Amino acid sequence: MVRGAGARRGLAIATVTLAALLGATSTGLAVPPPPPNPSDSSIDSAKGDANAKAGEVGRLTNQLAQAEQKLSALQDDVELKQEQAMKALVDLQTAQDEATQAQNDAKSARQEADAAVGAIEKARADAKKFAAASFEQGSTIGSISAYLTSDSPKDLLARAQLLNAIGGSRLNAMDRLQQAQTEKANKDSAARKALELAQQKQDAATRAKGTADAAQSAAVSAQQAQAAQNTQLEANKNSVEQQLYAAQAKVNGLQGQRQRYQDWLAQKQREDEERARQAALRAAAANNDDDGGDDNGGGSRGRPSPAAGSSIEAVIARALSKVGMPYAWGGGNGSGPTRGIRDGGVADRYGDYRKIGFDCSGLMIYAFAGVQGLPHFSGYQYTSGRRVPLSQMRRGDMLFWGGSGGIHHVALYLGNGQMVEAPQSGSYVRVTSVRYGGIMPYATRLIG
Repeated sequence: MVRGAGARRGLAIATVTLAALLGATSTGLAVPPPPPNPSDSSIDSAKGDANAKAGEVGRLTNQLAQAEQKLSALQDDVELKQEQAMKALVDLQTAQDEATQAQNDAKSARQEADAAVGAIEKARADAKKFAAASFEQGSTIGSISAYLTSDSPKDLLARAQLLNAIGGSRLNAMDRLQQAQTEKANKDSAARKALELAQQKQDAATRAKGTADAAQSAAVSAQQAQAAQNTQLEANKNSVEQQLYAAQAKVNGLQGQRQRYQDWLAQKQREDEERARQAALRAAAANNDDDGGDDNGGGSRGRPSPAAGSSIEAVIARALSKVGMPYAWGGGNGSGPTRGIRDGGVADRYGDYRKIGFDCSGLMIYAFAGVQGLPHFSGYQYTSGRRVPLSQMRRGDMLFWGGSGGIHHVALYLGNGQMVEAPQSGSYVRVTSVRYGGIMPYATRLIG
């Protein structure tokens, strides 16, 4: 075509002119080849193929959407089982602590009861010795010799009062010891019952932990069983994207290629003009300033994490300061990122136990460290503050995802439809748009 040939001649002239202008200052950048400029007959012959491909693109797009839904549901189920396993772990640790305390209390109560029994036995032995000595010396209460040896009625009365006092004191001591023994025995019994209850709680928590681990293992097995399908789905996705690109190119037709060619010509002209202008500026700068000054600010530097505070902005600043940190299941506390822990499944395959970072609830613990201490379980965090409808959510509220099986994810709302979260194993702390699929109907507010 005459128009295409003229454009190519103009491009060649512009290229030669640019090379002459830049000379030694040029970096030798090669001019990229132009895109194809098809003929009218080629454009017409491609339209039929483009129309036929459009229907196939729609079918593949629907298939891709269904595949992504399956993958999303599988990920949600794995996250839920991970959070349930974390809850069972927290509950088991609490029950173990209670059982240990109850065991110590029972041991102390048993020692006190044993001491009371020993005191009673000693008092009884002393009473027997007193009675025997009194009998031998004739000084027991009611003994005839104790009264007959008196020198006078006054002496007789004094001796009787003395013997009564001594006997009564020992009897009172015996009563007090007996009462102490009873109290210690009651305390020992109560401590044993508390220990039994604590051990029952520990056993129940152990069973719950086993159930949660089994459920998590089942979820992991299901995920592994679909791993081959996931690989195929990803391959299908890539294939769909390639076919979608090819179909779009045919839908637009070769007329689109011609438009891109014209755009390329205009863009190349602007780039050539800009290169020439920059070359002129460099030449002028070289003539006026040979010191080669550098105004580089030194690059970005890592900043320390913001201090824990009780304001919404302090909370958000702490959360945002960890954007880019690795996700680590079980990681994170009020002081910052920590090493993740093993879960026996997905997190282990991603090596979370070797990473320093946060999981979703650990990031919330760090962000709200200056407000209140939060448990390392998103389900407990959901009930840790005032719940407000999503229609009233505001900057600084916590958002949760879950269903009938419980909570499996938490994030911090930033406002304007944005949130910061630690998504899942293999990812990083990030800022993203709020996802409303599977979101809980209430946000949790700790401030205001």
